[in-house]
Amino acid sequence: MATLTVPPALTGPRDDAAQLHSAFKGLGCDTAAVINILAHRDATQRGLIQVEYRMMYNKDLLQRLESELTGNLESAVLLWMYDPAGRDAVILRRAFLSTNMSAINEVICSRTPSQIQMIKQQYLARFQAYLEHDIENSTSGDHKKLLLAYISMPRYEGFEVDQAAAQQDAKTLYKAGEKRFGTDEKTFIQTFSSRSSAQLAAIDVAYNNLYGHSLKKAVKKETSGYFEQALLTILQCSVNPAKYFAKVLYKAMKGLGTDDSTLKRVIVTRTEIDMQYIKAEYKKKYKKTLNDAVHSETSGNYRSFLLALLGPNQ
Repeated sequence: MATLTVPPALTGPRDDAAQLHSAFKGLGCDTAAVINILAHRDATQRGLIQVEYRMMYNKDLLQRLESELTGNLESAVLLWMYDPAGRDAVILRRAFLSTNMSAINEVICSRTPSQIQMIKQQYLARFQAYLEHDIENSTSGDHKKLLLAYISMPRYEGFEVDQAAAQQDAKTLYKAGEKRFGTDEKTFIQTFSSRSSAQLAAIDVAYNNLYGHSLKKAVKKETSGYFEQALLTILQCSVNPAKYFAKVLYKAMKGLGTDDSTLKRVIVTRTEIDMQYIKAEYKKKYKKTLNDAVHSETSGNYRSFLLALLGPNQ
């Protein structure tokens, strides 16, 4: 459930392009006007505004935004302007270049098979590189095997589950992990990369019923490092993605200093998907609204933009 709010008087993409151009003119940029327009337009509208801007002024809107804005606001707005699959491709490319494994795990392991197919297409079109090749070159061991399997398996995306199969998978995972000395990582990779989200959630319930604790606890006990992180991302995003992203946001703002890279990435990528649910999970777990947390950790126009994406403070 998205948090994107529609302004009272909706204008067309041509009017939006003209208003943005006016905001850029003169000394300094009317940043408030830019935020007011772009933070209230969905992916389709943002795409149309870019087309109109190029037609009207023979200039690329993203390049203009890059020259007019600075810092965290600039990077957040530019990320927002991409279509979802293109944005994920850009995030992944940057993450590979900076070896940000957390971002790589988050994007790949939280997306549906159809979303992953779109990302792969965009990745190739934008960077003339195969996503598989960059995973191959940037990761290692079981982590690499899991990611490669996860982006290539055609998983079912519906909600129906096979309870008998879930019971059997729970037993198989127990035998591959907690029951034996050493871990059979191959079984974990095979199960986590081939089962649908709904089926994996059912396996988690079955595991808990059979062995008295969650599959998450078993994964933590039996695996480590980026492999563990990837498995947990797949599992948590199958069981409750909003809860997973609420925790990611909390960690990004916890303690001294803010992890702005994560904060921007999660808010921008989830605003049009499930931000209302993330906000609800955040308030439930941390006894504070996500809006209030973002307000206290950010400032200026950057803060205004993120809060506009988050919608009303509830």
